[in-house]
Amino acid sequence: MEPLIKMREMVYDIDAVRSQFPALRGGTVFFDGPGGTQTPAKVAAAISAAMVAGLSNRDRGTATGRRADDIVVASREAIGDLVASDPRGVVFGRSMTALTYDLARTLAKEWVPGDEVVVSSLDHDANIRPWVHAAEAVGAVVRWAHFDPATAELSVDAVREHLGERTKVVAVTAASNVLGTRPDIAGIARAAHEVGALMHVDAVHLAPHALLDREALGADFLVCSPYKFFGPHCGVQVTAPALLETLRPDKLDPSPTAVPERFEQGTLPYELLAGVSAAVEAVANLDARATGSRRERLTASFAATDEHESALLRDLEAGLRQIDGMQIFSLAAHRTPTLFLQIEGVSSVDLSRDLAALDINAPSSNFYALEASRRLGLGDAGALRVGLAAYTNHEDVQRLIGGLSEAVTSLR
Repeated sequence: MEPLIKMREMVYDIDAVRSQFPALRGGTVFFDGPGGTQTPAKVAAAISAAMVAGLSNRDRGTATGRRADDIVVASREAIGDLVASDPRGVVFGRSMTALTYDLARTLAKEWVPGDEVVVSSLDHDANIRPWVHAAEAVGAVVRWAHFDPATAELSVDAVREHLGERTKVVAVTAASNVLGTRPDIAGIARAAHEVGALMHVDAVHLAPHALLDREALGADFLVCSPYKFFGPHCGVQVTAPALLETLRPDKLDPSPTAVPERFEQGTLPYELLAGVSAAVEAVANLDARATGSRRERLTASFAATDEHESALLRDLEAGLRQIDGMQIFSLAAHRTPTLFLQIEGVSSVDLSRDLAALDINAPSSNFYALEASRRLGLGDAGALRVGLAAYTNHEDVQRLIGGLSEAVTSLR
């Protein structure tokens, strides 16, 4: 099968992109990017260089302390460019989950019984359970906004109907990590702000696929995970510094009181933050022709990546729909190149196992989108998830289609 749309090779050189990822040389096809992308050599080199150059705790009096401080400052600036937000509001943590739990506990200090939080069944559990637990601890009410399982869409109205004068936080994903659905976050945020609520946006799954602008989205808090866009395993929370100044998280008495440091428990992993900066640079350079500031290069590279991934997605969907019994749950009009699917009469776990035997990574699970899986009628087991990444090429797509056809024939 020929690609439905020819790539603009001069803008998006897929071979050049793939050459940056050593893991691709082993022959494995990676459709598990939604769970974590592969790592460019330059990111690994940045992490290694930081570790061997000599580091100590941050200060400006020693060479090693200045090196650590410079790494932290540079990583905040990189994330600031990635999401168009003030670097002084960038908080690093062990994971998005840990950061969200810490934030929920901090905000809940000001809640009283009868206050309300709104969560969505479209979300990864990391943007649900921290808010549920925080609400339960103080007697607040949890209200659920549900997506339409027939369309995979979460509308603004589905959220708005749960808003009121007691709403404190609205927590909604910018893109479903299983369905790919991209709700109208800006519209939901406007509705939340109309009742005086804060908007918490999980951008973990969207960050690898689209240019983010925290303020344009209306996100008071935006979280993402660098390991989903070529970086190391850690989490990031981005907020306006003025809002952070109003919050008082639990912390050690001697630890910094300044923003954003007072939200970062313990010593930061400096070597990983060096990798975060390198990862943002890698994303910014996906379009080899891009020039200008890092934000300008990010803008160009995301546009080129979107064209590349969208064309591959059309090819992939066309091929998958030729497989008898195929059911694709990812139906939203606006979504990432992510497919959640099952094949009638065939176990998704068995499909994943047989694909793995062909060196094709496409796992089966609920992927912590437990509420979404249940709402789709899949229970806790979930289904097969296929995610395209910036390094996916046409041959990968054809291997997956062929592998699935082969596995289905064998399993039926």
